[in-house]
Amino acid sequence: MEFSGDNNGGGAHILLFPYPTSGHIIPLLDLANHLINHGLKLTILVTPLNLPLIEPIQAIHPSNSIQTLILSVPETPPGSNFAKKVRATSKLHDPIIDWFRTHPSPPVAIISDFFLGWTFQLARQLGVRRIAFWPSGAFTCLVMSYTWSNVEEIFSKTDENALVTFRNIPNTPEYPRRQVCTLSSQYKEGDSDWEFFRDGLLDNDKSWGALFNTSREIEGLYINQVKKEMGHDRVWAVGPLLNVVGPGYSRRGGLSAMPHDEVMTWLDDKVDDSVVYVCFGSRSTLTRQQTDALATALERSGVNFVWCLRGGHVTDSNEEDAITKEYENRVSNRGLIIKGWAPQVAILKHRAVGVFLTHCGWNSVLEGISSNVLMLTWPMDADQFTSAEFLVSELKVGVKACEGSSQVIPDSIKLTQIFYDSINGARPQKERMRKLHDGVLKAVQDGGSSSRDFHAFVEQLSQLQSGVF
Repeated sequence: MEFSGDNNGGGAHILLFPYPTSGHIIPLLDLANHLINHGLKLTILVTPLNLPLIEPIQAIHPSNSIQTLILSVPETPPGSNFAKKVRATSKLHDPIIDWFRTHPSPPVAIISDFFLGWTFQLARQLGVRRIAFWPSGAFTCLVMSYTWSNVEEIFSKTDENALVTFRNIPNTPEYPRRQVCTLSSQYKEGDSDWEFFRDGLLDNDKSWGALFNTSREIEGLYINQVKKEMGHDRVWAVGPLLNVVGPGYSRRGGLSAMPHDEVMTWLDDKVDDSVVYVCFGSRSTLTRQQTDALATALERSGVNFVWCLRGGHVTDSNEEDAITKEYENRVSNRGLIIKGWAPQVAILKHRAVGVFLTHCGWNSVLEGISSNVLMLTWPMDADQFTSAEFLVSELKVGVKACEGSSQVIPDSIKLTQIFYDSINGARPQKERMRKLHDGVLKAVQDGGSSSRDFHAFVEQLSQLQSGVF
């Protein structure tokens, strides 16, 4: 899925500022690839630790198209909450100002992650436009907007199962309080870090524009609602942005812990739609008990599977590894276990993979839809609960497998049946996923909804370059 490139951007210079974690950097780099292909000049603000993530895109584009601004975010004390970590990024305010004012041709706009809402005020100070980039979807944006506008009222309810009604979202969905973005449950009124974080999130709605890694085929109703809340039409759905062709795409996000060719060769020996891919992202963790239940279910179900354990999903580090050599030997004919980063897009795209057990991070959601696989949902944190419910209840392309944090251990017998049925059964979700996949595929092709929005966005940036606002 590659947008066709042209030079409509007129060479406008744009600063890209991702939140410095891989789950937020990777989709912004996918966006960067398309912007360069449309003739724009980019500077990407990156921390030294994340420089390796930039290397694949630098390798396929000329140096005059993509530059880096390398700045270090001050370290926060161990155990710091998320708000303090976000606030630490604002320490880059003065270095960015200095860089802008000494640059011979400074950017005409800043595209920054939605967690970096403070850059709205930075952009105003610099006299440039700020576009909020949402690597998550419009539905999540609306959930967060309502939650942070009403956070005191929502969390004044002591019952974590009390329903929260989202009056700003079409069809007014309701969720138990425990499933509402877990970040907001940590909010402390009057705490300077949390007030800074909240103000930044609310400033997203004041930004000049908003860019979503989604498509109208997935979230058209919610994109329209975001436009209503922002009060203008500078809201673009340009996804899925992931680039699955061309040199280096298998290195997207990092080098695989297992050689790419070895993974593909293993999958080549399996029949179509016979493999379950299991991955919980780069940050979610399983307990020993959850790992045991999942391992048992995969073994008993008899299905083929690829299980990505990203460098420490098991939290009981003092015990022996939950996935033992004996277990690996028992499932060796039909189970491939990757301990570390895996080439997820390539795996999901392989004809042998038909099912994806996922934590429902938005990157994984888009990769699953783009790959036409049945999605089994196991949300654990943040916006994953509402994304999982969106897949299951709104789009009806997902099946609930489990949900909850470390306190919830799945029933291995029920999970065994879910795996077996997901491969062998004729689930209606599979047909709905096929139709959604086909629609999303058309969206990113020339003339499709995401392609049109992308071209309109680039044209707006061109007008900024020429001084037309």
